[in-house]
Amino acid sequence: MTTNDDTGSQLRSLYEPEGGASAVFSAKVADYSASRPDYPAPLFETLSVACELSADAVIADIGAGTGLLTQGLLQKGYQVIAVEPNAAMRKACDRLLGKFSGYRSIEGSAESIPLEASSVDLITAAQAFHWFEIEKARTECLRVLRPKGKVALIWNDRVFEDPLHVELDAIFAEFGGAKRAALVAHAKSTDVLRFFGLTVPMEFSWPHEHLLVEEGLASLVFSRSYMPERNSAAGRDVRLRVHEVFSRFTKAGVLAVRYRTVARVGRPVM
Repeated sequence: MTTNDDTGSQLRSLYEPEGGASAVFSAKVADYSASRPDYPAPLFETLSVACELSADAVIADIGAGTGLLTQGLLQKGYQVIAVEPNAAMRKACDRLLGKFSGYRSIEGSAESIPLEASSVDLITAAQAFHWFEIEKARTECLRVLRPKGKVALIWNDRVFEDPLHVELDAIFAEFGGAKRAALVAHAKSTDVLRFFGLTVPMEFSWPHEHLLVEEGLASLVFSRSYMPERNSAAGRDVRLRVHEVFSRFTKAGVLAVRYRTVARVGRPVM
């Protein structure tokens, strides 16, 4: 059962008829890869210092998806394990990052991390925390973390007051339905604080932006878990709306999508 304020459970329940959280992005891998932003260099410098990472640190990137955060960690020289429940997303991650000697991927989730106890120095989760079952995830993270290990929850938050994002939000609200509403409600919850327990996490943020052409903007919109498929009637309507928005904001055929990268870092306490 879920309570009215258990926004995470309510969100996940809406996806259960489609196979649950592990199946959400199976049809969205190409759009996700084509449009989602990377992460700014200061994030990785900050994680190195705040988490006291040695050059040979072992990191588990939970909900790694197509490897956007994983790649930045690997480029710092760390050993990184991409933990991803979706086979199609994991395959895309393998294609992108298989060249790195410090990389490997495994099927798993925040609630079931197939790694040995006390085996990693840092757990990261970028754009993935809203799928966590809080109590199970916290227990599992503490199991695999070494005694001084930490968890970093990371987001590329859209700058909602930006006129472009105002227009995109109108599209999301019109076509995203109950799933989008549940995600918005969950974003306002206190689950991050509940996850860290008695720990007050450190918080860091940086401005960030991503340049997209029109098809990239369309991919960004369709990459959202709650948006309709491209080849549906609703999807065709969405694509027309995206064209209108891009035409309004583009400069020389590209537009800058503004973000605020946020990291909350600490060691959860039961």
